[in-house]
Amino acid sequence: MRTKKSNQIFRALLLLNLIFLVFFFDSCSEDEKECNCGTIANDGITDDCYWLEIRSDCSQMKKQFCFDQDIWFDNHPGDYFCVTNETGW
Repeated sequence: MRTKKSNQIFRALLLLNLIFLVFFFDSCSEDEKECNCGTIANDGITDDCYWLEIRSDCSQMKKQFCFDQDIWFDNHPGDYFCVTNETGW
């Protein structure tokens, strides 16, 4: 049979373990994000630039990128897209 003191220690250790697990799993989800990827927010054509405006998964900031006509034509607002020569924005 446990004493009152041992019950308090057990609860404290259980609470510490739960806090550790929450921080551990939360940090894993941040690391898995690819900061050069996001959702296409808009698209258009300006002069010779077929652009896609993409909202970053990491910063939620939007940035426009120029692509060739084939890439632009095959991707649409709402699609998930990664920019290969970009580290993030």
